[in-house]
Amino acid sequence: MSECIQISFAVCRIGIYTCFRALCCKGPPPARPEYDLVCIGLTGSGKTSLLSKLCSENPENVVSTTGFSIKAVPFQNAILNVKELGGADSIRKYWSRYYQGSQGVIFVLDSASSEDDLETARNELHSALQHPQLCTLPFLILANHQDKPAARSVQEMYSTLIQLNLGETMPGFGSQFSTE
Repeated sequence: MSECIQISFAVCRIGIYTCFRALCCKGPPPARPEYDLVCIGLTGSGKTSLLSKLCSENPENVVSTTGFSIKAVPFQNAILNVKELGGADSIRKYWSRYYQGSQGVIFVLDSASSEDDLETARNELHSALQHPQLCTLPFLILANHQDKPAARSVQEMYSTLIQLNLGETMPGFGSQFSTE
């Protein structure tokens, strides 16, 4: 009878070992591709809030970025490593130092900003579109703060940006325009 117990125990150990290897030893899951993006816009445009929302962070803990921060935004099939650059006057002159290696750009506009701030944002966007390290990259231009009473519509924001002759700067600009 002791032989039966020993055989059963040996079979059980092999079964557990096989099961363990099947579950645990396949190796790590396949790596998700990572993309490096830069997120720019004036102070108060909502860059930090946007990234916090995408990272499922508590919105009450959002503190405006003074220099720069890097966040990994996980998606099912990819990870976006986003360098968020502060939008203060004193920081914007250093933006170009962080452009190298970027594979895309998120430009956040405050659609409820003053005319002066909108003009400044328009000029910064124009500079970014013409920068040698960014001019060939995909751009997402986000008209944020649409929930504010003073917000311009997305169509108004688009019309304002067109005043820069972005069609000449970027052939195809507006071809992916969406109000959704």
